[in-house]
Amino acid sequence: MKFGTAYLALICLLASNTSSNNNNEVAAFSTPLLARRSSSTISSSSSFQRSTASSSPSPPLILLSMAEGGGASASSSTEQDDEIARLKAMAQKLRSEAAGLEADQAKERADVAKLAFEKFDINQDGEISVKELKAGLEKQMKTELSDDRVQKLMNEFDVNNDGFLQIDEMVSVDQFRNKLEAYAREEKRLAREALSDAKKEEDKAKLAEARLEILNDKDPTQRDKVLSVLPYLFPLLDSLQFGRFLIVDNADNPLVGLLGLLYATYRSIPFSGFVAFLALNTLSSNPGLNRLIRFNMQQAIFLDIALFFPGLLTALVAGLGSVAGFTIPDAANQLSSTAIFGVLVLAVLYSSISSLLGEAPNKIPIISQAVEDRMPTTDMFDEEGRFVPRQARENKEDDKNKDKKDDNDKKKD
Repeated sequence: MKFGTAYLALICLLASNTSSNNNNEVAAFSTPLLARRSSSTISSSSSFQRSTASSSPSPPLILLSMAEGGGASASSSTEQDDEIARLKAMAQKLRSEAAGLEADQAKERADVAKLAFEKFDINQDGEISVKELKAGLEKQMKTELSDDRVQKLMNEFDVNNDGFLQIDEMVSVDQFRNKLEAYAREEKRLAREALSDAKKEEDKAKLAEARLEILNDKDPTQRDKVLSVLPYLFPLLDSLQFGRFLIVDNADNPLVGLLGLLYATYRSIPFSGFVAFLALNTLSSNPGLNRLIRFNMQQAIFLDIALFFPGLLTALVAGLGSVAGFTIPDAANQLSSTAIFGVLVLAVLYSSISSLLGEAPNKIPIISQAVEDRMPTTDMFDEEGRFVPRQARENKEDDKNKDKKDDNDKKKD
C-alpha cells in the first residue's frame, strides 16, 4: 500500500510539471497502471515490508524525495524571479515618469525665464544690463531696489562675467525675489552683529573711562608737569656729596649757592633721606595722581638708589688699598666723584626737560625700564575699581588663552 501511494504521488508531480498538451497522455498512461499496481500491491504487501526492513530504500522512494525537493525549489525560484522582474518594471516606470516631470518643469521654467527676459530686455539687443534688470525688477515687484543689491544679483547670475544676462542665464522673477529676500536677511543679520559689536565696544570704552577715573593716566596738565619735576630734588641733593669738588671750585656761582642752601636745609631735617624715600614711595602708589608725577617719583627713587653703588664701590676700593698698602690718588677720587655727579645731573636735566614738555622720561638705561614694570595700568583693576594682583591677572590671562585655544580646536574639528 505504501509503494502504491508513493507511486501515485510521483505520477501527480510529473503530471503537474508537464506542458498542457501532454496532460491527456499522462492521464491515459497513469489510469491502467495505477489499477494494476493497486491489485499487485495488496497481494504482496507482507513480502514488500520484509524486504524493505532488511535492504536499502527502494529507487521509487529516492526518486520521490528528489522530485519533491526539486519541484518546491524550482517553484520558489520562479516566483522570486517574477517578483523581481515586476519590481524592476515598476522602478523603471517611476524613473520614466520622474524624468518626464522634470523635463516638463524645466521647460516651464525656461518658458517663464524667456518671457521675463523679453520683458526686461528693453532695447531688444539680446542681453540685459544692470540698468534694465533694475527697471524690470522694480516694475514687477513694485518696489525700489538699491543699486548695490541689483549689482549683487547680476554678479550672482552672470555666469560668464560679461556684465550682462543672456537668455540662458535668465531666471524667473520669483527666483530673483527669493535671492533679494536672502540678501535682505543677510544684511539684517550683519546689521545686528554690527550693532552688537558696537555695543560691546561702547561698554569697553565706558569701562576704560571708568578705569581712567580710578587710575589717572590722562595727559598731564601744566600743573602736573611742574609738580613732576620736584621729585628729582631727592637724588640731586643726595648726589651733592659726589660734586663737592666741583661746588668748592665754583662757590661764587649763584646756582651753586642755591644748591648749597637747599642741601643745608635738607640735611637739617632728621632722617631726611629716609623720610623723602617713604614720602615718594607712598605718593607714587596713589592712582589719583597723574601718571607722569607717579613715574617721576619712582624714577627719582631708583636714581637715588643707584647712587649707593658708586659710594659702596669707592669704600671697597679704599679698604682694599689700605690692606694692600696703597692709597687711591686724590685726583682719581676727585675725577670719579665728579663724573658720578655729572651723570646724575644729566639724568635729572633730561628727566626735568622731558617732564616739562609733557613726555615721560623713560629713556634712562635700565632704570626707566624697571620703573615702567612697576607702574600700574588700567588692566590691573577690575570693573569695580579693585586692584587685581599680578598673579591673579596672569592666571586669568592663561585661562582666556586656554579657552581660545579650545574654541579654535573645536572649530577645526
